[in-house]
Amino acid sequence: MLVDGRIVAVKKSKVVDESQLEQFINEVVILSQVNHRNVVKLLGCCLETDVPLLVSEFIPNGTLYDHLHNKTDEFPISLNVRLQIATEVAGALSYLHSTTSIPIYHRDIKTTNVLLDDKYRAKVSDFGTSRFVAIDQTHLTTLVEGTFGYLDPEYFQSSQFTEKSDVYSFGVVLVELLIGEKPISLTRFGEHKNLATHFMLAMEEGNVMSIFDSVVIKEGMRDVLLVIANINIHV
Repeated sequence: MLVDGRIVAVKKSKVVDESQLEQFINEVVILSQVNHRNVVKLLGCCLETDVPLLVSEFIPNGTLYDHLHNKTDEFPISLNVRLQIATEVAGALSYLHSTTSIPIYHRDIKTTNVLLDDKYRAKVSDFGTSRFVAIDQTHLTTLVEGTFGYLDPEYFQSSQFTEKSDVYSFGVVLVELLIGEKPISLTRFGEHKNLATHFMLAMEEGNVMSIFDSVVIKEGMRDVLLVIANINIHV
């Protein structure tokens, strides 16, 4: 708690090494340039101690991942709230890619990096591997970083990260919101193990409604859900 009564979150490195310090400094640099209601706000930092510290606004409702996959959650997220979250994450990405003075690629969009506030509004977090990109550039050539299940296959093969790579990861988040399953399944096998592929195959076979989350099915009209699913195909 700060002296003015505000509750804050303090993020500190578990291991003190050069790569961890670099990520912390990178996150400070990125977040100091960002001001958007759906991006976690950085309040301060300390990089001179043995363990680097970042101080940000406290987001009380935890991660989107926990709310989707923690089966002890008594109040599953409604369809309307899921669509609101998807819209807010998309808005944050659009801001990072198009509105900041220098475009920013997040490079690790996933449900564990989407926090929810007391009104279930989305806050995109964790900019440790994010990068500024010159306005006249179309891609960033880099060592492949990210999370398996959310990685853009083209980026994985070429090592060239574009804004479309962030959009692909967002598409996986949107599928997670619709289906309610993890990006990599321990119960599905073969090509169905990957959630994005599982979704695409269900769309091709015309039985996507059968894999939607029961909450989504119960609350949504079939035509509306199919429109959302088709939007995701184009994402």
